[in-house]
Amino acid sequence: MRYEDAGVSIARGDRAVERIRRHVESTFTPWVVGEFGHFAGLIKVPGAGPGAPLLVASIDGVGTKVLLAREHRAYAMVAGDIVRHGANDCLVLGAKPLFFLDYVAWGRLEEEAMEEIVRGMAEACRDEGVALLGGETAEMPGLYKEGDFDIAGCMVGFVREEEVIDGSRIEVGDVVIALPSTGLHTNGYSLARRVLGDALDAEVPGSGQSAAQALLAPHRSYVKAVRPLVERGAVSGLAHITGGGIAGNLVRILPQGAEARLDPASWERPALFRMIQERGKVPEEDMLRTFNLGVGFVVVARPDQAAGVVAELRGHGEACWQLGEIVSGARGVTWAAKSAGL
Repeated sequence: MRYEDAGVSIARGDRAVERIRRHVESTFTPWVVGEFGHFAGLIKVPGAGPGAPLLVASIDGVGTKVLLAREHRAYAMVAGDIVRHGANDCLVLGAKPLFFLDYVAWGRLEEEAMEEIVRGMAEACRDEGVALLGGETAEMPGLYKEGDFDIAGCMVGFVREEEVIDGSRIEVGDVVIALPSTGLHTNGYSLARRVLGDALDAEVPGSGQSAAQALLAPHRSYVKAVRPLVERGAVSGLAHITGGGIAGNLVRILPQGAEARLDPASWERPALFRMIQERGKVPEEDMLRTFNLGVGFVVVARPDQAAGVVAELRGHGEACWQLGEIVSGARGVTWAAKSAGL
């Protein structure tokens, strides 16, 4: 079972991004900072004056995880997912989240479920210290069937220009540190549901959870764990591991001449991912490009700071580990087993 068998083509998505690139870039005003394709967009506020912070904006959706949420009435949980997802995307650039906007679409609006969705968003916004500033609710019976719904949201944050983390500070010798995910987060559900569709009640080996419970685990926020490192300048790069897997997201922050050499033996994949691969006979290439495989966020740090970064994260309860290192080479990510030293 490949991701394309479940109806999703990463290659098609990549080609679409390249086709739209010139159209997007044609709209860039003098206020835009940075390049197309990062985790969030950066823009100056006209007339704000020297030293004013930049605005940072990121938008995304929950994806087909909403189908599981509908079946298990887990509306509030997936609503919180999109808030935490947006906060992570702002964090990658060193930004603090400021406010959130939501979009919820229905075939037929369900009032109690809508309240649960907003409750979940509001709870996550309070946890992140952001305002749920507004949103849009759409009822479209010609587009969605009764019972169908979709959730998307835009997170806006702020960061001073000199404090932006865009990967340009990454150097050869830097250490790549992984923070664990809580499951699939919000990516790869089309494939996971296709593989586990008749086994959602089956126990994930050794977990004490059913597959459905494991799939509904929340997309976690890394802001409280990583923000202190950002504020004291202890990181040279950050990556949120979403669609495209570890390599597909880490490569987005690598400068030219920097290759991330990662050790696949540095961690044990959580049982849920092993269950998906075994039941669906999913090729390793698809596993790597589709899922986070237990790595939800990546911190890149200078070698003289890496041990301190790991110690600080572990001191706050993070089960982090050295995933690899930055070496000289073509910009990209390679997998090569090597003993992790931290």
